[in-house]
Amino acid sequence: MGKFWAMLAASLALGSAQVAQAQGSPTCHGHFPNPISDICWDCFFPLSIGGFHLWPSDKPDPSNPSLPVCLCGIRPGLSFGFWEPVRLIDVTTKPFCFPNLGGLTINPGMYVGNGHVSTASQKGGNTQMSAQYQAHYYVYPLFYLLELLGDFICFESASFDLAYMTEIDPTWNDDTLAALVYPETVVFDFPLAQVACAADCVAATAALPLDQLFWCAGCNGSMYPMTGNIGNNDTMDQSMRLAAERMVFKMHRTALAWGTMGDQGLCGKYIMPIMRKQQYRLQMVNPVAATSGRYACQPPGGSTAVQLTSHTYPVVGEDVGYLLWRKRNCCAF
Repeated sequence: MGKFWAMLAASLALGSAQVAQAQGSPTCHGHFPNPISDICWDCFFPLSIGGFHLWPSDKPDPSNPSLPVCLCGIRPGLSFGFWEPVRLIDVTTKPFCFPNLGGLTINPGMYVGNGHVSTASQKGGNTQMSAQYQAHYYVYPLFYLLELLGDFICFESASFDLAYMTEIDPTWNDDTLAALVYPETVVFDFPLAQVACAADCVAATAALPLDQLFWCAGCNGSMYPMTGNIGNNDTMDQSMRLAAERMVFKMHRTALAWGTMGDQGLCGKYIMPIMRKQQYRLQMVNPVAATSGRYACQPPGGSTAVQLTSHTYPVVGEDVGYLLWRKRNCCAF
């Protein structure tokens, strides 16, 4: 556990010092998530072997392989199913602001990441509110970093790392450029396709999202365009969560995130170019951690109106961080 606490202390020190604070830029707020008190440990469950829940949960769970025994090559084992905290996501209106690194701000020395619109949290008139967000995607295999069950082969083994920054991705700030890179965007830019997302909203809030409607982010909007430009910014809770969901979707489209659930995942990760929304849960850890309750870690598309805690709030509560939980089915002996 020593390496993790050393990394934590270093990040907190950097955040408190505001290293290389961009001159004249708004203050970045946040804290490094406490690996004990800021984690919704109930989100690990249900724990299953085959189709049987050893430890049930009030949180919805996608179907598991039905047989309790499995075979990977010549190695037999038991088919485990559980949820693992594996990634962190920042969502902020301030370029190079890192809420999950203690509110650290970096000045790259050049005008990068400001996009083509104001970076104010909201813009528009009384009848139309829109927003633009930047996002960061961290590798954060918490169980491995905490050295919990170090010999359990099902936990992801990796170091803490900043894997993706939208400030240096031109497609994140430009809807037209994103549509050129992901041409399927034009197929789902029609009213009928968006109307179908109402069903995904209901399903994601009540239980699990509809993977068949992969272009939908349920109650929060559409996965397309895969940018930080949010046109239906009803509330900051809703629009920031949509930006985080688009980030995860983008990671799958670029093969930086893979599948881990179902029969295919028993013997290892597999290519999943279209994200299955049922594979994920999002838990807010900044500005206030949601650590308990039925809706502490909802799947993508779930309504933010049912949250009991962890809402954003003005000024110091507008830089948001999420912990991404991933469904894992694994053959272990």
